[in-house]
Amino acid sequence: MNDKDMVNDYLAGLNASLTGYANYITQSDNEQLRQALIQIRNQCESKQRNVYEYALQKGYYKPAAPADPNVAEQLKSELSSQ
Repeated sequence: MNDKDMVNDYLAGLNASLTGYANYITQSDNEQLRQALIQIRNQCESKQRNVYEYALQKGYYKPAAPADPNVAEQLKSELSSQ
């Protein structure tokens, strides 16, 4: 496994963890547990951002092209009117 594969694998794992934390946080009824999960999620987000920036800098990751501003505004209008 080369450096690019390891970085992308780690980034994918962090992204999956963040999704899991979001689900656990929203379903937690215990406030102490909820706050602990929020702290862990925040730390994970920080790691994810650092790995993302490293991958971007090395050319290991290429983000999607930015959305067309007109399409984004149309979608925003449709979602806010529901």
